[in-house]
Amino acid sequence: MKNAEAKSEKMDSTTQTPVKKNPKKANLLDHHSIKSLLDDSVTEIVTSKGYPEDVRLSNLRLLIGSIIIAIALVAQFYKKEFPANRDFLIGCIVLYILFNVILQLIIHTKEKNAILFTYPPQGSFNSTGLIVSSKLPRFSDMYTLTVESADPKSISARPKVEFTKSVTKWFAKDGVLVEGLFWKDVEALVNDYAKEQKKSK
Repeated sequence: MKNAEAKSEKMDSTTQTPVKKNPKKANLLDHHSIKSLLDDSVTEIVTSKGYPEDVRLSNLRLLIGSIIIAIALVAQFYKKEFPANRDFLIGCIVLYILFNVILQLIIHTKEKNAILFTYPPQGSFNSTGLIVSSKLPRFSDMYTLTVESADPKSISARPKVEFTKSVTKWFAKDGVLVEGLFWKDVEALVNDYAKEQKKSK
């Protein structure tokens, strides 16, 4: 493993030189802690490469979630007592279930394992951004990161690229993320996707 200084390095997006920063640390006994830290770092790296984050789907999910909460609150505090409010409650229950189904469909069909949606870089000839997805199965140290087009049907869509590597490569024994190593691997994957685009043109 690298020394303490290497653990706190990060590549500058413009000069591609290491920049000192506070080290990021995960609980190595907690699967979710490791994945969350890596996913957050991936988002930081990809957006620093010039891919603006697309939060439209996230905002839609938040909006639907807010509607579900509003329906529950209205049903709870409706001024009429049961059974006078029976029809109203039935309507609220139907709407509650309907919006929950819509929310689950978005999560399972659109988001899946995605951790980041982006727009294409400014000045790019591509009409689609990226979907960046990750997997870290429970009781496994193998982290899979995938980069693919946000619109597979687009004429500018390119083949997806991915890597699967052990998280032990990027963490010190105390749980500190060796950002220089992780940055290098993620950046190489994004560059591989860009190369695939050039080959296809």
